[in-house]
Amino acid sequence: MANSEHDLAQQLDSLIQQTDLQVSKKQREQLLAFVALMHKWNKAYNLSSVRNPSEMLIKHIMDSIMVMPHVDGHHIADVGTGPGLPGIPLAIMLPDKKFTLIDSLGKRVRFIKQVLHELKIENVVALQTRVETFQPTPLFDCILSRAFASMSDMLDWCEHLVAEDGYFLALKGQLHQEEVNQIDTRFSVGNTIQLFIPSLEGDRHLVKIKKI
Repeated sequence: MANSEHDLAQQLDSLIQQTDLQVSKKQREQLLAFVALMHKWNKAYNLSSVRNPSEMLIKHIMDSIMVMPHVDGHHIADVGTGPGLPGIPLAIMLPDKKFTLIDSLGKRVRFIKQVLHELKIENVVALQTRVETFQPTPLFDCILSRAFASMSDMLDWCEHLVAEDGYFLALKGQLHQEEVNQIDTRFSVGNTIQLFIPSLEGDRHLVKIKKI
């Protein structure tokens, strides 16, 4: 797989060309620098099971930024963000929005803070806390989750974080109707969008949920 800086830059360009996304030169450089940092820190910190930078471009970067057209509102929370996914790629792509990245593991939050410092990303706050006990002011317009628990757990644990007219976006692989059926009647499942992620094997879905 391509792993030199030049090869990775070419790969990213090729992936982006298969989408409708507009990505500036600076944004491309930041996305590539994020992958380089993740690859470097992964050896010691075990941030991701994806070890290869070429795979990271597909499974982490493209998988995150393809959510961009569906993110509304100004203040976004990424819950259970891990090494900053999808929050950091989305923050790079949406510099006018404010992102709060939440994870309970200190090593992940330390990594994110290092990324923010090195890439000069100014629209992100990283917090080490448990979402169940976090009391934000003001509340968030949108709660994002990727690789989080079930949608029911996410809604139960994060219901208090979202503004009255806010919504949840759950990024899922395969979408099982059984999981949708388990969602409490306090919530309404709106759009279910099948995402096209260039070069990614398997399904990707985005589920938009609102409080009733």
